[in-house]
Formats: sequence, C-alpha cells, structure tokens
Amino acid sequence: MDNHWEKIYSSKPPGSLSWFQEDPACSLRIILEHAGSGSCSIIDAGGGASTLHERLVKHGFGNVTVVDISQSALEISKARLADAAGNIRWIAGNILEIELYEHAFDIWHDRAVFHFLGSEEERLAYAEKVLHALRPGGIFIVAVFAEDGPEICSGLPVVRYTPQALAETLGSRLSPIGHDDDFHRTPGGALQHFIYCTFKAEGGSGKY
Repeated sequence: MDNHWEKIYSSKPPGSLSWFQEDPACSLRIILEHAGSGSCSIIDAGGGASTLHERLVKHGFGNVTVVDISQSALEISKARLADAAGNIRWIAGNILEIELYEHAFDIWHDRAVFHFLGSEEERLAYAEKVLHALRPGGIFIVAVFAEDGPEICSGLPVVRYTPQALAETLGSRLSPIGHDDDFHRTPGGALQHFIYCTFKAEGGSGKY
C-alpha cells in the first residue's frame, strides 16, 4: 500500500484528489473545541498533503506532528508552508508501524485513514496505537465514510461505519463523546458523506 499512495502523490496535484479539502472546517472546529491552548500536543494521522496543518499553525499551535505513509505528500505540505514547516514535526511511515512515545499527545486526529483498515487485526492494532500515544483523557477525532458513503476510494476498498459501529470496533477504552455529519464535495463534484466521531481515551478529564 505504501507504493500506492506514493505513486498518487508524486503524479497528481493534491487539489485534484477526491479527498482534498481547501478548508478543513469540520476538523479544525472539533480540534479547537477540545484544545485548551496552543501548547496542546496534536498528531494528525494520514495528514500528508492536508491544509489542516497551516490552519493549526495560524491558530498558534506549536506542538503538531503529521504522519503520512507517503513522503511525497509530506513534501507537498512542507513546500506550501515554507518557513512555517519548521514548526511541525513530520514523520513518513505506516501509522501501524512507526514508534510513538507513550502518552505523547493530547489530541489524535485522523481524517480517512481508519476506514482503509480492512482487517480486524489492523483495526485493533490502530486502536492500541491511539491508546498508547494519547495521554489519559486525551481526545481521538476520526472521520470515516458513513454507511451511504463510497465503497471504494482511490481504487481501494473502504469500510463504512455508523457512529455506533465505529465505537464498537474501537472498544470500550475509547469512549464516544460526540459525532458530526459532514458532506464533502470532491474536486470532481461528487458528494461524499463522512461522519466525524470524537472519543475520549480512558482515564483523565479530556480537558487541556
């Protein structure tokens, strides 16, 4: 799968990709609801060429980590951010395989990585990674395709969810605290139904 994403980001402009958002309004709003200050530590899983990072920097966040399986995707964001790219920690690698410090983050954000995890083993490994890296009471924000969303994205099958099914998949140590519907208009004009679900990791208050 690594080569799949690398080929996409190295051969197509990000604005032409179906998941591209010029304005990641829903992600930013939910993060701001839970981030008490600019010192809040945030990780964005699969956020390579997203525009979310520059929004976070503009809002004064100075402890942001971006992980993506594609080095090319990360380079796109670095070029767009220019000097401000130095304010972000960039990690190229598979989120299931990279090493993250225990309890390093207050907020974990993921827009459209989790629904590509097709096996129960991958999904359980992902949930364990989130729980390892989030501080007790930390916030997990994940956006996936809703039940009426696409079955295929970028030529790969995806798993569609209801908020209830997603909570059951993630397990009881991630407690649901809210969800939002979002309808994403792709650059090609199609409308895709996402659900943004927010969870609190076991322990702590969830306030930062």
